[in-house]
Amino acid sequence: MSKKDQKACCSPVEMGVNYCKVESIISVDERGQMVLPKELRDRAHIRAGDKLAMISWEKGGEICCIYLIKAEHLAERVKDFLGPMMKGMV
Repeated sequence: MSKKDQKACCSPVEMGVNYCKVESIISVDERGQMVLPKELRDRAHIRAGDKLAMISWEKGGEICCIYLIKAEHLAERVKDFLGPMMKGMV
């Protein structure tokens, strides 16, 4: 299957209520480090050395949500999120 034919994960349409869930509760240690549970890493195919981009949302001047996405998928997500806005500007 070509890259063009592959369906992107986490498209804005798929990010509805039916797709959101709490995967786990994690702790932050004194050094600011967190551990993603092994089961979650396995299901997300996150391996040692993978890079994750952290995206945050602010509300009232405070970060209220943090979203992690594999860096390799970031460019595609940006196109999906900004594409509709860009069409309206052209």
